[in-house]
Amino acid sequence: MDTERDEPLTPTGRLFLRPEMNQIINCAMGSENLIDVDAVRAVICDSMMIKHPRFSSLMVRDSHGREHWRKTTVDVDRHIIVHHEPVGEVNNDDDAAVNDYLADLTVSSPLSTEKPLWEVHLLMAHKCAVLRVHHALGDGISLMSLLLTCCRRAGDADQLPVIKSSASSSSSDRANRREGIALMLLKVVWFTLVYIVEFVMRCLWVRDEKTAVSGGAGVELWPRKLATARFCLDDMKTVKRAVTDATINDVLFGVISSGLSRYLDIRSPNAIQEGLQMTGVAMVNLRPHGLQDLSELMKSNSQTRWGNKFGMLLLPVHYHRNYSDPLQYVKRAKAMIDRKKLSLEAHFSYSIGNFVMSCFGSKFASLLNYRIVSNTTFTISNVVGPGEELTLAGSPVNYIRVTSTSLPHAITMHMVSYAGRADMQILVAKDIIPDPQVLAICFEDALLEMKVAAEAAMKT
Repeated sequence: MDTERDEPLTPTGRLFLRPEMNQIINCAMGSENLIDVDAVRAVICDSMMIKHPRFSSLMVRDSHGREHWRKTTVDVDRHIIVHHEPVGEVNNDDDAAVNDYLADLTVSSPLSTEKPLWEVHLLMAHKCAVLRVHHALGDGISLMSLLLTCCRRAGDADQLPVIKSSASSSSSDRANRREGIALMLLKVVWFTLVYIVEFVMRCLWVRDEKTAVSGGAGVELWPRKLATARFCLDDMKTVKRAVTDATINDVLFGVISSGLSRYLDIRSPNAIQEGLQMTGVAMVNLRPHGLQDLSELMKSNSQTRWGNKFGMLLLPVHYHRNYSDPLQYVKRAKAMIDRKKLSLEAHFSYSIGNFVMSCFGSKFASLLNYRIVSNTTFTISNVVGPGEELTLAGSPVNYIRVTSTSLPHAITMHMVSYAGRADMQILVAKDIIPDPQVLAICFEDALLEMKVAAEAAMKT
């Protein structure tokens, strides 16, 4: 009877359970006040979290080794882990201590399969709650939508946060309307073929040239450090307005290109060839909308359904020395991303991943994913969070920051926006990148320099 009620995992969910790709999302929420454990427990008990089919199911394997979800009764106390003493080094401030704690969680800290695959860690001395969720349960969009059901608006403790969702209308979409249909289709076919070939080559033998920020096979097991780059969304919007039809993602990749170039100048001056390519692996939401209300995600006929609905893009950035115009980094990033948007690369990677999982099994699919990550330089994701300030268990939330389990990359970056700010968590293999705080400053300085250039450009 239990077997009849079991629900098989999706292909992507099975992939994330493989030992090589065992991904856990760690979401840290900083509280302005001391954390009330009983209040947090009450919020969880009253929330959609323990009613959600994924958060109230065990992951079990049948006699053939196939993974399934099995409904169970949730004992909330088993999922709440309270740390009363400070974590990290004695002299660390709260941010540094929390980052050290998160960095330790990213290496060899699995979730127990004897209970549903999520936990809440309360760091009492640092006024921080850490939600740990296995990626098999859902992607960033799904989990952010669920998390917001546990929060309330700062101005009205009885109201859920307002989720402003809009269809993604990119600069390439607007350009396509000005072009002939035939020319647009030709570009879609051409760019799709080019990027699919590149994708296949990355699976087989092509890899980035070695630099001071390169990882490789086995690096996922190395100790980690974590630093935070803090951005003001208004600064990013100022830069966006200075480059025609640019998006926040264009600005982000311009910042990454400039920041990595600055860091490499510090670590290996005069040793890097101009124009050197460093390829990023980006996870792209395939839903027609971004952040959605949880009720929309749970509809069986919805195009924005709950789960892991994302594709993979290979996004190259290049090393450049001292552009006279910092906005050139954004313009180059925009041109590259516009070409990617014209292709079906993300949809291809999602579909071929499901095909390989179904026909050849999770082990082979995991090997292909592992090779792609091992042959590239960094991982990047960007999740749009709530635009207004929130409270959790009655206390104002100061920040929302996300990171995930370590990968063969020596550098992994996850950015989440919240209430006019955007924090990017920079997870590094500390034996390769011993000073992630310096890298964070390189990214922050890159954006500030672009902002100054953007303001000057808009005045002329």
